[in-house]
Amino acid sequence: MPKLIIDIETVGESFDSMDEVTKETLTKWLDKDSESGQISPSALEEVKNGLGLSPLTGHICAIGVLDCDQNKGVVYFDAENSNLPESEQGSFKFKPMSEAEMLKNFWEGAKNYDTFITFNGRGFDIPFIIARSAVHNVKITKDLMSNRYLNGQRGPTHIDLLDQLSFYGAMRRSSLHLWCRALGIESPKKAGVNGGDVAELFAAKKYLDIARYNTRDLVATKELYERWSGYMLAN
Repeated sequence: MPKLIIDIETVGESFDSMDEVTKETLTKWLDKDSESGQISPSALEEVKNGLGLSPLTGHICAIGVLDCDQNKGVVYFDAENSNLPESEQGSFKFKPMSEAEMLKNFWEGAKNYDTFITFNGRGFDIPFIIARSAVHNVKITKDLMSNRYLNGQRGPTHIDLLDQLSFYGAMRRSSLHLWCRALGIESPKKAGVNGGDVAELFAAKKYLDIARYNTRDLVATKELYERWSGYMLAN
């Protein structure tokens, strides 16, 4: 069956540009100083840094996909109308476009696959993609959030490696980096960039750097899948 690796990068809205009701909603649970009545700067900064983790306060700045069998991929990425041209590096093509266009392209391409592979895709990537698709009135073409357990899935198969490698929570759930480290796979963090740097890179207009980081996540996920299916899955 054709298999597709999926990974996304996200960035939050500017907190300062939000309306007052939204700011209050996001911060009302925070403790305030008993004397000044003000929220501590560190607590507020934590809220701001987490805005990209929700599709209600953030958006997708890159969607990367990698055909597991052909070892060819593409990263659609938001370059904020900077007129960056399409480019290619190794097995990947880089295509700048709006978030709505990314989602349309993703779901159109998904029609050609039966198996989808992610790392924490059920807990983050796929719900985020679906929610942002609704924001842009883009219809989904595959149900990637059906039964969590592989033997209960019908239609397309979604293999979330975080679920599989932790045996659905029977073992401690660990990061992609730690699994790569343990199994001798090159970590996507090796180049000195991690998911927490994406917002800073986006603000600095280093859009292609984000897209390249996304490819490293895709490659690591593919190699991790091959190790899991070859040595940890009874055939």
